[in-house]
Amino acid sequence: MLQETFRLVGYARRYTPALLLSVFLMLVSGAGRAMLPVLLKPVFDRVLDPASPDARVSLPVPDWVGFRLYLDQLVPFEIHNVWTLVAAAILMVFLVKGIADYCGNYLVSYVGLSAVTDLRQRAFDKVVAEEHAFFQAHSTGRLMSSIMSDIERIQLAVSQMLADWLRQSFAVVGMAYVLFQNDWKLAVVSLTVLPFVILPTARLGKRIRRSTRSAQDNAAEMSQILQEAFSGHAVVKSFTAEGLESGRFRKAAQKFKRANLKYIGLQALPSPIIEFFGAVTIVGLLTYARTQIKAGQMTTGDFMAFVTALLLLYEPVKRLTGIHNIFEQAAGASQRVFEYIDREPQVADKPGAPALAVLEDAIVFDNVSFQYPGSPNGFSMHGFNLEVKRGEVVALVGSSGSGKTSLANLLLRFYDVSEGAIRIDGRDIRDVSLKSLRRHIALVSQETFLFDDTVAGNILYGRPGAHTDEIAEAARNALADDFIQDLPLGYETRIGERGAKLSGGQRQRLAIARALLKNAPILILDEATSQLDTESEVLVQKALGNLMENRTVIVIAHRLSTIRRADRIVVLSGGCISEIGTHEELVNQGGIYQRLHELQYVDLEH
Repeated sequence: MLQETFRLVGYARRYTPALLLSVFLMLVSGAGRAMLPVLLKPVFDRVLDPASPDARVSLPVPDWVGFRLYLDQLVPFEIHNVWTLVAAAILMVFLVKGIADYCGNYLVSYVGLSAVTDLRQRAFDKVVAEEHAFFQAHSTGRLMSSIMSDIERIQLAVSQMLADWLRQSFAVVGMAYVLFQNDWKLAVVSLTVLPFVILPTARLGKRIRRSTRSAQDNAAEMSQILQEAFSGHAVVKSFTAEGLESGRFRKAAQKFKRANLKYIGLQALPSPIIEFFGAVTIVGLLTYARTQIKAGQMTTGDFMAFVTALLLLYEPVKRLTGIHNIFEQAAGASQRVFEYIDREPQVADKPGAPALAVLEDAIVFDNVSFQYPGSPNGFSMHGFNLEVKRGEVVALVGSSGSGKTSLANLLLRFYDVSEGAIRIDGRDIRDVSLKSLRRHIALVSQETFLFDDTVAGNILYGRPGAHTDEIAEAARNALADDFIQDLPLGYETRIGERGAKLSGGQRQRLAIARALLKNAPILILDEATSQLDTESEVLVQKALGNLMENRTVIVIAHRLSTIRRADRIVVLSGGCISEIGTHEELVNQGGIYQRLHELQYVDLEH
């Protein structure tokens, strides 16, 4: 727990002045609570005792304030009513305590929320920058649960609970001082029960952390089911699988309930233990006080001040055990978050990597070997060689699993090659910065992803900061301007999640407009028309023609009709090049390309 706590505190360093001021204010608040039993002594000894002379007296002020103040020094004029002074002191103490408590609580919450916001941002920035292999190994629902639910538990601990921890800790110190100031021997005897409370609480903390981690894993499982069921609602409905999804969610929710009940049972144990030992102590004190008061060795005020301080001590101790459990819960939740933050990326910039210059010569796949991480028996390529010259249109053709998309992923450095190198103008792409590499490449894929934003916002994603005229020009070149103008708010129309309010062809043309605005010299078209009807495909093909002008293009396609005009067609099989040439050269060569062409021709005839 200490390691996680120190790391969380590290995020609060930026807010050190506010944190130090809050600590001071909580110290004042704790001192105010400790003054209550001190003020009760004159109430019982003077105010409530009819035999007490109504004379000017001094109030006992503890030495912890640095010096002892007497009534003559406090008040320059004669005061003969003790109650007036005590009442004024009580009101003043509670006023100062209330102001300090409010301001201190606000400042601690400010520091805690700010630190957790920084932590959440750090976790998001780290996760969103991870390579493809990371997202294949971690479900979207679990990642969302960690960044939201796990950090929410941390937020509770370092904002609300941190303030309470400071408040209760200073109260404990103040009450302990009052106890030892009154009767140190009796204080020692009274506090002997604390180890019986603290030790079991510390042991319970480890079990609470484990139960918290289990509960968070179950919460992540529920998030995953929700994400899949909602985003795949069309599949769920078409297969009438609502009952199946309901059963999956019910099972996960029951596991989450059991884990939370276990946590609740563990964190509730210290409270009755503290209360029982507190009752035992009070009974013993009452028995002792009877004899002491009868013998004249203790006044009623002394006893009430001591008992009040003891009772006020046990309350913050009980609170601190609960806060300790919440901190353990936060520590358990933070483990997964810090795992993400600490993970070493598999694809990263080299120190001082320079920016990539504009493509002048060619893209070269030089003796490339690759295998997907975590799939030892899956797809692999060995010794792959290919050169794509500047301004050339090269089409990659082959059956599923032949390596077409893998080559595009390697060029974009979604993965790094196992052996060999990919070079642009002779420079290994691993030696240049990732951002500059990807700025030079525009991708239009078959799975068009659009954001739940306006039309303009989605196009602007290609080049943030572009002018409105540039957005409109990109849309016109993508043959999207006409349908955009027909939308209710034109370019300001929100298009729904993943562009749900648009047709497939419209979504694809928006993706092309986004790529046009990016204006990258290298273009990758990954099955860009495979899911479109004939009419939409014609429009998209025209838009793609505008996009491909004056660019180096790699086209991945199943439909051979889309690549007839390619400068070269590369036929892949099992991660290797089996044929290469133009359409006219390959269509009658008797190889894989001719077979694919004939199969598609037969399909069209039927």
